Amino acid sequence: MDESDEATKACCLDWSTAFKQDYSALYAGDDALAAGNYDRAIELSSAVIDLDLATDAVFANRSKARWEKMLWNDALLDAQMVIKLAPSSYVGYQLEHAALHGAQRYDKAIEAFKIMLSKLENAPDTETTMLLQQYVNPSEAERAIRKAIKAQLDDAPHRLLNTFTGRLCDREVQIDTFKTSTEYKELLSSTLVHADLRMERIKDVVETYFRCVTLSHRWEVKEPLLNDIQDKVVDELNPVGGIVKLQSFCKTARAAGYRWGWIDTCCIDQTNTAEIQKSLNSMFDWYRTSALTMVYLSDVPPLSTRGALAGSAWIMRGWTLPEFLAPKVIRFYQNDWTPYLDDHSPNHKQSDAIMQELKVATGIDAEALADFSRGRINARKKLQWASARVTTVQEDIAYSLFGIFDVQISVMYGEKKQKALGRLLQKVVAQSGDISALDWVGQSSEFNSCLPADITSYKALPYTPPSLSEGDIQTSNSLLRQPVAVALALKLYALLDNLKAPRFADSRLHLPCIAFRVTAVTRNCAQDQEIYEVKADGLHDLLITTEDERIQFSSPRPTKRTFLLVRPWNRYILELPDFAEPSGLAELPDDADDMQSEDGYLSAPESPLQDSPDGLPEAQKSVDSELRDRALKLTARLEQPFSAFLLAQQHGGEYKRIASDHVIIAQVKDLSSILDMVKTLEIL
Repeated sequence: MDESDEATKACCLDWSTAFKQDYSALYAGDDALAAGNYDRAIELSSAVIDLDLATDAVFANRSKARWEKMLWNDALLDAQMVIKLAPSSYVGYQLEHAALHGAQRYDKAIEAFKIMLSKLENAPDTETTMLLQQYVNPSEAERAIRKAIKAQLDDAPHRLLNTFTGRLCDREVQIDTFKTSTEYKELLSSTLVHADLRMERIKDVVETYFRCVTLSHRWEVKEPLLNDIQDKVVDELNPVGGIVKLQSFCKTARAAGYRWGWIDTCCIDQTNTAEIQKSLNSMFDWYRTSALTMVYLSDVPPLSTRGALAGSAWIMRGWTLPEFLAPKVIRFYQNDWTPYLDDHSPNHKQSDAIMQELKVATGIDAEALADFSRGRINARKKLQWASARVTTVQEDIAYSLFGIFDVQISVMYGEKKQKALGRLLQKVVAQSGDISALDWVGQSSEFNSCLPADITSYKALPYTPPSLSEGDIQTSNSLLRQPVAVALALKLYALLDNLKAPRFADSRLHLPCIAFRVTAVTRNCAQDQEIYEVKADGLHDLLITTEDERIQFSSPRPTKRTFLLVRPWNRYILELPDFAEPSGLAELPDDADDMQSEDGYLSAPESPLQDSPDGLPEAQKSVDSELRDRALKLTARLEQPFSAFLLAQQHGGEYKRIASDHVIIAQVKDLSSILDMVKTLEIL
């Protein structure tokens, strides 16, 4: 070939290359791809490829269009052609990752992504290297997912049943199971392609995967414990006794789409004291955060009609009270694991028929049944709910209430129920300041005389004074708005506002209260009961009924023993706003903080009329009308009848409560006398 032929050939090659580039640019489908016309983009790109005119950019465009059409395998083939034509470019690996991710081949997708990152890191131009900012490093994504897993599982049970495999899994196995799951790999692969970590999506995926179903049930004679199922497959065990219930629980949870389940029989090591302690303190929260709580009614047969739930033994068990109140979502199952009343709705707390049946059977109001909040309900009402319930182990009548009261105390099986209940109530009163737990009738506890010996003492409804309407308050206030009456109201408000919260120390109750000295007693007997007609300073005459014949209000010999009728102080009737600052009356004499005088009483505060020459205390002049109105409302409420209890002074100056079989109803006769009676007593 002569030189002219060589020149002609070179010219043709140059023309061919330029033609390919120009044709590829014109017909590679860029515009169609940008416009979202993916079928047209695929058609144009394919035409170029069929003419053997394609560049890596043409294959890249067709890969993108095929990815948008979810043609994962075809998109992958085009991505691999991009890698072949431009091996040093990151683009082919970017497309390969996208296609593999779409095909749910997440392991391979992550490998492709890592190669893409290395290409970007080694790119010769700064502009390409800057593209790294659009992505998340795999190690960083893994750390973020681990953080979300830890947050999710920190407050979850340590052991859970994998309902899909039938195996009991500890925390480490649960995490390993997630890391080998499709959900984890998809999450990791999808997280890599975003500049931010998208923590909300990470949290959602983790929460969804670890959703847990809890079981509420009545323990039968033979329940499988931890050692019975450890390292075994539940579905392969001999279906006898409690194993049948366990297998059915796993099957029902699995059918509902839940991978993890928790049951108190085999998911707690009953031989490990520390684990039992942690479990009892955490159990309410486990039920609270569960995706679903299944209630198994072993004594309710299939096709039962309304009323069968109310007759189930499950209703009267101590542990089932928090197990029902805590969850947000709950479903009841008959003994063949079909829904109660054939109600297939996702949440039986939204079933009017079931909630009404529970309301009647338990005495718990509908609002609390559907959406229980620990802070909205006083201690007395919660104790009334528990008062008729029974537990196999006597201490559990107290331990089962940890979560309802949001308290934690040490678990000491063998201490007996009186001490267990006493320690619980001591914690409740000290932690919340809620003195409604002191409102009971029955026998006093050996733990502290102000607490009952048995939870059944809360069965009776507490005394409720006649309702005081806003009109009644206004009428009462109109009679009290004379300067002297206003001064008295402000003085009372200041004294009571300055009282400290009740507290326990060494099982001794330090109780802020209004104490009325008993001055005269007349004894009568009727049907094995002692009935006393009682007179007390500042109170109308009243009756006290008791079976305790040892009470001696009087003695043939002179005695200094003092009896008091006490109104425990409840600062809620001050109507203080939340997070209230001191009332503004702190400059008034703080008599409530003084110690008792030798005769057991506070010294009387100075008369309000002595505070200023014109008969009004200086503090009253500066106090705002809102505070004055609160003080006047307080006096109206103090004049109402109230539930009192009787105290007898001991040799050391402390007091003990004298139990009564009936509520003691007292009423203030003279408000001004209360100024001498505000105090804090130490009660054994």
